[in-house]
Amino acid sequence: KKEAQKRGYTPVTISRTPSKTIKPVYTSSKTVKPAYTSSKKTSTKARNIIDTAISYKGTRYKYGGTSRSGMDCSGLIYTAFLKHDISLQRSSYLMATQGKRIKRSHARPGDLLFFITGKDKSRISHVGLVVDVEGDDIKFVHASTSKGVTISSIHENYWNKAFAEARNIL
Repeated sequence: KKEAQKRGYTPVTISRTPSKTIKPVYTSSKTVKPAYTSSKKTSTKARNIIDTAISYKGTRYKYGGTSRSGMDCSGLIYTAFLKHDISLQRSSYLMATQGKRIKRSHARPGDLLFFITGKDKSRISHVGLVVDVEGDDIKFVHASTSKGVTISSIHENYWNKAFAEARNIL
């Protein structure tokens, strides 16, 4: 607490109701760039889910993981949505049965992108959350086996070839 204040951070108490106070969060007077930007209108719920998913950026990949000690792709999406009271299936191929299928060109922040990356070319095996859309470029957060939780572009050759479908959940 004192160390945070020495670095120029000031405590801000967040309260959901007048009678319930939650532990202080420290904010800086420095200007902070948003985690993502988009030319498209994004709902508050979608922004909150995206911010939660991005908060895991840098977390190592762990098959079956759903915590800061390790995440897999569907674990990241499952956890980010669950923290905002939306329950999804736990695996990417089952998540791909939820919500409404949309055209890739209609994907917006908060939508899910599904990929076929495994040996079985008939089954969805990877999922990412759209964080930004600029023209036909879609940036998405996901848990990669090689990089852990990271942000990638649909224009990257690997992801462009592996793309299977997009879905709107919200």
